[in-house]
Amino acid sequence: MKKRRNHDAGFKARVALEAVKGERTVSELAAEYGVHPTMIHQWKKALLDGAADIFERGGKKVPEVDEDTVRALHAKIGELAVANDFLSRKLKPWTGK
Repeated sequence: MKKRRNHDAGFKARVALEAVKGERTVSELAAEYGVHPTMIHQWKKALLDGAADIFERGGKKVPEVDEDTVRALHAKIGELAVANDFLSRKLKPWTGK
């Protein structure tokens, strides 16, 4: 069974730009770079969808943080920490630690 490959952002951008140029078909690019044509279509779509963000004024956008969401996430972290502590204490007799 083949292991999934993780391509870096530069590789994806290079392949997507070549696909946008349209000088070669997606099938040709897929054969050359050894990736599935569907991946090239996804990278091309992501490039075209995100291209407008490059020209936004004010630089990078900072996502707005909702205080209620932050509070809810902190509460969930607390619950998970308590559950994790409880389970680690209950499992000690079986792990021998």
